[in-house]
Amino acid sequence: MKRDGYLSWDEYFMGIALLSAMRSKDPSTQVGACIVNTEKRILSVGYNGMPRCCSDDVFPWERDGEPLDSKYLYVCHAELNAILNCASGNVRGCTVYTTLFPCNECAKAIIQSGIKEVVYMSDKYSNSDSVLASKRMFETAGVSFRQYDVTDRQISLSL
Repeated sequence: MKRDGYLSWDEYFMGIALLSAMRSKDPSTQVGACIVNTEKRILSVGYNGMPRCCSDDVFPWERDGEPLDSKYLYVCHAELNAILNCASGNVRGCTVYTTLFPCNECAKAIIQSGIKEVVYMSDKYSNSDSVLASKRMFETAGVSFRQYDVTDRQISLSL
């Protein structure tokens, strides 16, 4: 008889996305993403951070101020990083688990790469133009999205 209490697939993959988010150096928002194929295999992970070769000690992390002095023009979002980090280069038909609903720029990358489902944890910017545009594009392109059903499970890591 198999044991009780093992992680569901959604818990497992969202857990990987949450763990990936812990790699982010962003002081205000840490986002993680995990891309999974139809066979429940993890193809890639990503988190929000500076592009490769752009030091996160040099580029700004501020949220306010002039555009060139804030993070927004520089940071690569978790979903885009996961798409770009995929070793096989092919995420067509996959599902992306992400800790925050994708912005419009990531939605475009998700659609263009062929990802067919988005499972998200938080939708805290649900009324923003960016997220409204994402949802509109997803619906038009046939990309399904659903909110992760948060459980009361606690997962603890000791290193």
